[in-house]
Amino acid sequence: MQSSIIIADDHPLMLRGLHDFLKSKGYNILGSGKDGKEAYNLIVKHKPNIAILDIRMPFLTGLEVAEECLKNGIKTKIILITFDKGEELYDKAQELNIFGYILKEFAIEEIELCIESVTNNKPYFSAEIAQYLNSQTNTQRPHSLSELTKTEIKVLSLIAQNKTANEIGNALSVSGRTIEKHKSNIIKKLNLESKHNSLSLFAKENEQFLES
Repeated sequence: MQSSIIIADDHPLMLRGLHDFLKSKGYNILGSGKDGKEAYNLIVKHKPNIAILDIRMPFLTGLEVAEECLKNGIKTKIILITFDKGEELYDKAQELNIFGYILKEFAIEEIELCIESVTNNKPYFSAEIAQYLNSQTNTQRPHSLSELTKTEIKVLSLIAQNKTANEIGNALSVSGRTIEKHKSNIIKKLNLESKHNSLSLFAKENEQFLES
């Protein structure tokens, strides 16, 4: 069964294009809105699995809609579409447990991959965003990676490829439970926040340093 989805964007052509594209692919579109207030009302009314929101909209931004959902215990997973590559917005998205963050210029190309990833409880962030952020910051290998064992580096590398714990376990010939233990140890060693996507985001942002 396809995930239920609502869409909101204040640009009519973008909204219509995304709506028609997803409809043509068989997705269950419950509604669409042209501003943040309409988006939030649709989420409250329909409780969709996924909400695809423009990050900048009248009344409420995509981030503010996500914040309201988090505050009110609404389980809808938020995907943001944006032209912005700014680190500040990216950090805010992480704080609000945003599941997907894709650039508008690649929205049609990436949206299906993003929805599939989010449906499987795996965050999806455009590779171009990570590349941009890496270009804005020090490109030296993070010192914290030296704290990890070779196995932990391999686990982190596979996480960066969106592999599940069971898939990583199969690749390394161990159980999924063992991989979960590795992930817990990595989080402690890297001093990451205990959020559902913190390890995945770190892995993606530092994938270039994880090659053995």
